[in-house]
Amino acid sequence: MNIKKLTLKSTSFPEVLRHIDSPPQALYQLGAPLGQLLERPVVTIVGSRSASAYGQRVTEELAGQLAERGVVVVSGLALGIDGIAHRAALQAGGLAIAVLPGPVDNVVPRTNRRLAQAILDQGGALVSEYTSGTVPQRQYFIARNRLMAGLGQVVVVTEAAEKSGSLYTADFAIDQGKTVLAIPGNITNIGSVGTNNLLKSGATPLTSYLDFLHALGLQDRQGPKGQPEGRTAHEQTVIKLLAEGVSDGDELLERSGLSVSHFNQALAMLEIGGKIRPLGANHWALY
Repeated sequence: MNIKKLTLKSTSFPEVLRHIDSPPQALYQLGAPLGQLLERPVVTIVGSRSASAYGQRVTEELAGQLAERGVVVVSGLALGIDGIAHRAALQAGGLAIAVLPGPVDNVVPRTNRRLAQAILDQGGALVSEYTSGTVPQRQYFIARNRLMAGLGQVVVVTEAAEKSGSLYTADFAIDQGKTVLAIPGNITNIGSVGTNNLLKSGATPLTSYLDFLHALGLQDRQGPKGQPEGRTAHEQTVIKLLAEGVSDGDELLERSGLSVSHFNQALAMLEIGGKIRPLGANHWALY
């Protein structure tokens, strides 16, 4: 196992981590050179270990769409949102960086070891500040969040409860002067209290992968590929009506024949997926 050690004195040490509070004295890495990966746009995606179906889906949509556009996805290889973000990036043919709370040759949780290998096989990297033989401690899980925040140009929290550990990453990002984006969640879901609180405290709402691109001043180079396809029959119904020229939300609801809850869910997922956009005054259009 070819583990590379990068010290603060190394020319290959990531510049973005040199100036954060408590910079790591050394990094241990497997996989592609960090400098090579960090030449691309980089997003850090974090969230709850106990993700809801909504949290899972929006994370898959976002990570996959960004990875398709050449954005490197950073996360912590934890259960829940972290692992979902990594898998979605790989399934989209993209690259990922996993920041570990223990040595890179002793991946935790064990259930994500195949995922870790897949990240390496696809040209990504595993990174840690802990040398081989170190036993992961509880405090290491929080400490590694400052590295995840440091590596990403923007930090996105897709779903988080009020006391979710992923909020530490958002706090580190704010301290580092980074932009924090949060996906609005259902106000009746306790698993979304953390993200909704972030929005109330000044985080930028994210309702489409385009919001990430706009935060970095990037254009969507991939561009549209004809009429988008919905992932469900409900979404496809809405897309069909929009393609026919119906734009008013009330008319869309009436002509779709969907219940209000199913209609609103389809709209939300299509917007997050970058397939439709709001025009204002409850009017919508395809991208």
